[in-house]
Amino acid sequence: MAQKIITVYTDDLTGESAEEVQTHTFSLNGVNYEIDLTSDNYDKLFEALAPFIDGGRKIGRTKSAATSRKVSNTGPSADEIRSWARQNNYQVNDRGRVPAHIREAYQQAH
Repeated sequence: MAQKIITVYTDDLTGESAEEVQTHTFSLNGVNYEIDLTSDNYDKLFEALAPFIDGGRKIGRTKSAATSRKVSNTGPSADEIRSWARQNNYQVNDRGRVPAHIREAYQQAH
């Protein structure tokens, strides 16, 4: 039996489905938040926070945040998928989320 898995990326603010949706994290009053946004909505978030970011001080990332990212990523890295995609004549950007159709092609090939 063949199985096809389709991943749909959805903007948490609008419910819009798009390949360009990326996950962003931010923190306020010791509470960490994560939100999936299209680039337009990320720009709105960044513009809204910009005065506070400019006036604030960076304190760096915590070890637990870096560790949790490493632990939760059980699949291939974006760099591995990009390398495979280029070898297989897919056009892929050097940065940002790897498009869903390329991730699916990678999964089907492996």
